[in-house]
Amino acid sequence: MTINFIRHGRTAGNLEKRYIGRTDEPLCDAGISELKSTSYPDCDIVISSPMKRCVQTAALIYPDKKIMTYDDLRECDFGDFEGKNHAELNGDPVYQKWIDNGGLGTFPNGEDSTMFRIRSVNGFLKAVGDNNTSGVISFVVHGGTIMSVLEKLAVPHREFYEYITENGHGYVTVYDGEKIEITDKI
Repeated sequence: MTINFIRHGRTAGNLEKRYIGRTDEPLCDAGISELKSTSYPDCDIVISSPMKRCVQTAALIYPDKKIMTYDDLRECDFGDFEGKNHAELNGDPVYQKWIDNGGLGTFPNGEDSTMFRIRSVNGFLKAVGDNNTSGVISFVVHGGTIMSVLEKLAVPHREFYEYITENGHGYVTVYDGEKIEITDKI
């Protein structure tokens, strides 16, 4: 089946390069404008994270489609890093340890990055299983969610951070029930 992975449009936090995970902020005007000026592939089913920025993005891209949300497709809870950017965290020894560990481990008072990746993949598999189709599914989710799913299922295998995608962009893929092949970028 063909699956489109689309990262939500930009928010005010994204403009300031902040860690925005559990914060349920809406799209900003620039994000809305960018989405409206970008061409997206059509689909039969739209699946989204329940966060405002994803649901708003899905509604802008696919205004005539029903949007189904799955909680496990939410972004990571960045804990004490939530709402802050690199400049504000620079010099914090806990933040530096997280950086030195390649972004692995548990965010202080937040989510374990490994558990987040597992949750994201399980959310993807559940959504696909619930909506098994020969048609096209578009997932409108978070960057971390996309990176988690592709790191686990895409071939050839690449590391998590190699799947970073800009807001409002993503990948066109083919999923055979076991592995994902990226066929194009959005």
